[in-house]
Amino acid sequence: MTTSSQVKGGALPWSGLLALSAAAFTAVLTELLPAGLLPEMAPALGVSEARVGFLVTGYAAASFLAAVPLTAALRGLPRRRVLAGALTGLAASDALVAVSSSYPLSFAARLVAGAMGGLLWAMLTGYAARMVPAARRGRAIAVVLGGITLALALGVPVGTALARAVGWRAAFAVPAVFAVALVGWVRWRVPAFPGEPPHARPPFLRVAARPGIRPVLSVTLFLLLGHQAMYTYLAPFARHAGFGGGRTGLLLAVFGTATVAGIWVTGLLVDRRPRATLLAALGLFAAVLPVLGRYAGTPAVLVGAVTLWGVAFGGAPTLIQTALVAASGPAQVEVATSLQTTVYNTGVAVGSLFGGLTLDRLGAAALPWAALPAVAVALLVVALGGRHAFRAGPGGGPPGQPSSSVVTPKTRSRA
Repeated sequence: MTTSSQVKGGALPWSGLLALSAAAFTAVLTELLPAGLLPEMAPALGVSEARVGFLVTGYAAASFLAAVPLTAALRGLPRRRVLAGALTGLAASDALVAVSSSYPLSFAARLVAGAMGGLLWAMLTGYAARMVPAARRGRAIAVVLGGITLALALGVPVGTALARAVGWRAAFAVPAVFAVALVGWVRWRVPAFPGEPPHARPPFLRVAARPGIRPVLSVTLFLLLGHQAMYTYLAPFARHAGFGGGRTGLLLAVFGTATVAGIWVTGLLVDRRPRATLLAALGLFAAVLPVLGRYAGTPAVLVGAVTLWGVAFGGAPTLIQTALVAASGPAQVEVATSLQTTVYNTGVAVGSLFGGLTLDRLGAAALPWAALPAVAVALLVVALGGRHAFRAGPGGGPPGQPSSSVVTPKTRSRA
């Protein structure tokens, strides 16, 4: 069934956007699920828990390596067909892990899942941007990226609980079945956009060289450096602050819940004040880190600071993605987002490594101070980058960009 992306009366195309949000949810759940199932999976696969953890590493590495080349190779194909294919690949990989007793086979399935996840991330925000007028893009992107927040806050804990109740294989079978159902939802309610004709495919380096792209990618990198250096080692930091034991899980739950609040607040503000909202989010994160560095030993301060950190970080991805759409234009946002996927995963990997080195050499107390410079750089880039990126005003786009333009699909194309 083909649907139109025309938005009537200012309403968002909720069914299609929620399908994209569900795709984001499925990708994040698939990526992180093994991390909560290490004790259950290790005996079944005949390996150590550390090697089961490499199933998450393999997914991230494949996503890092595949996002750009897969996006480049598939740019000419109908977009809904590519989206459905990526979801089918996720379903197949989850199903294979659910029935596999071989670690090499499971690892290979996870590489396929990572490649499909990288392709999805390159598509989702651009797809959402093309479904709505420019003045509504921020809210549409917030809806789609809300799937990430729900996966982090609810999906992974629920999947872990399901594994403990009925077995880890069922925990992988459920997202596999859901991804298959999601293919039908996508074909029913998501518009069928055509692929890019050969003459409309600028080289990736030309897209990356656009003046507004580099500041957005820089903010992505430095924000993830700071965030991962702190978040990856939140448990040892909490123990250092006297908030260890079972209360570490509570602190993680507080952070996850706060990210939900952050993305909700961002959805209300992103289309009216994108630049001011991003500056506020990064400024709040930067302000929280010294508080954690000096006063985390007071439980109320620790919980309050983590809550504010969650609110700030929860809204940041939507704001950065909105800026990326404005800088690249909806037609080239898949290319820009594939580059951002690579930068994002670089930030995750380097930030986690940097945090680990800080923890080993300087101790947990140094983590907030080590993270602060990277977040400050991200804030400075936004503050100084208003000429080509992170512009004020509706949509955050360049002057003269029509706020009501809608990129309509090829309404009779079939995907």
